Order: sequence, then structure tokens, then C-alpha cells
Amino acid sequence: MIDTTQIIESGTNILFVTLDSLRYDVASGALAGGNTPHLAGLLPGGQWEHRQTPGMFTLPAHMAFFSGFLPKLPQPEQPARLWECRPPAFKKVPSETFVFDAPNLLDGLGAHGYRTACVGGVTYFSAQTPLGSVLPSMFHEAHWRPEFCSPEIESTRHQADQALDIADRYLGRQPLLLFVNVSATHVPHGHYVGDSTVSQTAALAYADSHLGRLLDGLSGRGRWLVIMCADHGDAYGDDGFHGRGIAHPSVWNVPFAAWVHG
Repeated sequence: MIDTTQIIESGTNILFVTLDSLRYDVASGALAGGNTPHLAGLLPGGQWEHRQTPGMFTLPAHMAFFSGFLPKLPQPEQPARLWECRPPAFKKVPSETFVFDAPNLLDGLGAHGYRTACVGGVTYFSAQTPLGSVLPSMFHEAHWRPEFCSPEIESTRHQADQALDIADRYLGRQPLLLFVNVSATHVPHGHYVGDSTVSQTAALAYADSHLGRLLDGLSGRGRWLVIMCADHGDAYGDDGFHGRGIAHPSVWNVPFAAWVHG
């Protein structure tokens, strides 16, 4: 059981990674097939948790995450939430759940002295359009460049470099919430094989080494709460469906993991 209240009150750094559009079956299959050796050595028990997303595409999923609603287990009984917006007085919240008295997690962490930084991936984090400005505007600082986006074959390398640069600038000065939206697993990933579960597996295998490098780099810089999950999945012709934003198991079933690192 992760006591997020204690973690945040102690000023522990937080790394929150979303693997955009990553299906649960792809993530678990890649792990079983030995395609993600770095993640295999990092995930609790060497496994992804099977969870279900609160949002069917990037924007609503992340708005839910930052409001306190992370992916849930596909079962009636749920573990304590990691964080939650202050509820009405009649609702009881487990002591290990961090309760923020603010409209979103980022403002809540800011009130506890955290610096919040975003390394965007897909264009919902680009600030290039009004809608693409919603999520990045929630952070103290947000970074996005075209080379962070999925059409760039080395996107995760560039994102990991940016994340480590942010860590170098702030660690030791104040606690940090470092958020990274990994775009490599979002279409188009056909440059790895061709947009399909096969190419998403190849994209995840590519991202694995840079995620390992990121975690290795951060582990020498103190203790971290790590949350890693997909925001939603993607349909590649499953039952005739394609894409996201649809109520299909390929979209709502996602991988999830959380652990204390370093």
C-alpha cells in the first residue's frame, strides 16, 4: 500500500508517466515476450496491473488523472486512491490518500511547495492551439517541441533528455512533480513496423530503453514516487473499430503501475 499522504508531506519527488494510447494487451504481451527488459526490472513484481481508464482519449483521460481519478481495477473493490480532491465533509477518505484542497492535483502540489513540470508528447500538450493549451497551462512549466511528438522516430530519447534536464535544475531546491507524456506509442508509429498492435509493441520496445535511462538517472537524485500508465488504448480493426474515443475493450483496458523508486 502506497501512503501518498506521507510521501507528499515528506517532499518526495514524483514522476508521473503516461504511455499514450498503449493497450493493456500490447504492454503485457511485450513484457512477456521480453521486449521491455528495462520496465520488467522496474515494475512491481515485474508485471503491469490490468486497469480501466476513466477517459477514452487523451484530453478527458488526463483531466481525470489530474483531478484524482487514475485508472481503476476491473473489479468491484478498489484500493485506496493515490490522490483525491477534497470531498464533501460527509465522505471519508483513507489516511494514505493525499487530499488536495484545490481544483486539480497540480495546484494542490504547488500549495505543498512542489514545482510541477510537464514534458509533453502528443499535440494536446503542444500549446499550439487553444485546446492544446489546456493541459500544459496547469503546470508551473511545460515543454513541448515537434521532436517530442510521435512522428519523430527518436521522440522518447528527446523527452527523456528534457526530463533529466528539468531534474538537474530543480532537485535539491524544492520537491518536483515531473510529468512525461510518452508519444512513441501513439499513432503514427508505422515507422517501427506499420500502425497495428505489432508496431505499437515495437514502439514500446523502443521507448523502454529511454524510460530505463530516465529512471536510472532519477534514482541517483533521491527518492521518487513513480506512477506509470496508459491514458487509453487504441483499436486497430478490433471488431471493426479503429482509433480511440470509443467504448471498446481495446481502448478502455490499460496498463498501470505505481511504486517508490530510488
